[in-house]
Amino acid sequence: MLSPQLKRNIARILPFGIIWLLFGIIFLTVEFAATKDYEFMPDGVINLSFKIVVFAMIAVTFVGFLIGTIELLFLNRYFSRSSFLIKIIGKIIIYSLFLFLIICIMYPIAASIELETNIFDPKVWNKFLEYLTNISFLSTVLQMAVSLGASLFYSEISENIGHGILVNIIRGKYHKPKEEDRIFMFLDMKSSTTIAEKLGHTEYFKLLKEYYNILSEAVIKHSGEIYQYVGDEMVISWNYKNGIAKNNCIHCFFDMKKDLQAKQDWFQATFKMQLSFKAGIHLGTVTTGEIGSLKKDIIFTGDVLNATARIQSLCNTIGVDILISKELHDSLQLEEEFQTISVGNKELRGKLKTKELYTILQSI
Repeated sequence: MLSPQLKRNIARILPFGIIWLLFGIIFLTVEFAATKDYEFMPDGVINLSFKIVVFAMIAVTFVGFLIGTIELLFLNRYFSRSSFLIKIIGKIIIYSLFLFLIICIMYPIAASIELETNIFDPKVWNKFLEYLTNISFLSTVLQMAVSLGASLFYSEISENIGHGILVNIIRGKYHKPKEEDRIFMFLDMKSSTTIAEKLGHTEYFKLLKEYYNILSEAVIKHSGEIYQYVGDEMVISWNYKNGIAKNNCIHCFFDMKKDLQAKQDWFQATFKMQLSFKAGIHLGTVTTGEIGSLKKDIIFTGDVLNATARIQSLCNTIGVDILISKELHDSLQLEEEFQTISVGNKELRGKLKTKELYTILQSI
């Protein structure tokens, strides 16, 4: 069974292959339409046949997958702390070398298919040298540049608004509002106001960026979705099935604590700070829909969000790091490593009815 991390990576890389395939089809169609009546073809041009077209489609799709893998799993991390200019220059150099290498591999294979000979035949390499010195090579470079630009543009948009949101907007899943059962976790950094005052705006922003990066790993691992960031507060959501399965919503909280604890020495050395957080988790029905004209977004509305925020705000009063609602508690089947303790019926600000809440301890 695929892990949530692997599923997410596949879902993010797959569109790269699709984009390259679509542009490959467009470019091959245009090239065929433009050259089909030519009596004489430039040296180095490979005549299109069924075998060549099939090979080309497989090749460009494979290149798209490789680009997606390199971009999302390696270059994004490598250039994560670089300036925009350094990132652009670095990626141009890397992708230029990579795509030239791809041409050096794929063209001889295509030429050997056309000439019906093996790839080591001198005729293949003579044709390749002719190809490198005429306009056909420049045409290939331009086509690859367009495909690369389109796929990287998609990647940038996806990373900024969230892959899941972008996919749902494209699919029109929430074009009409619909009701869903969802679990929400409102997670808030402790003593954030004091930390911000001590560090100043710029350093505090750097701290938040690293803090959110660390916590995000557990969200991915446990099939969660980051709904929004509000200052130092992080709102995480699961559809009911994913949140309950394997107690993902609870394991996510404790894995985030472990991940943050593992980086405490770094935060102490870099910012002279030790970080911790508290969280409230609740479930309920929300209305989900696409909203906005200048900027599209998918939002959740419903009493469960307000209630979850109120539950989280009681953590300091009660003196615990996590509080969950009775509704969520009764839906879970926690492993033996977890101990739930009722903290009684509590009034939630702005609510008429009290709600029974629980805190959870994890044995080491």
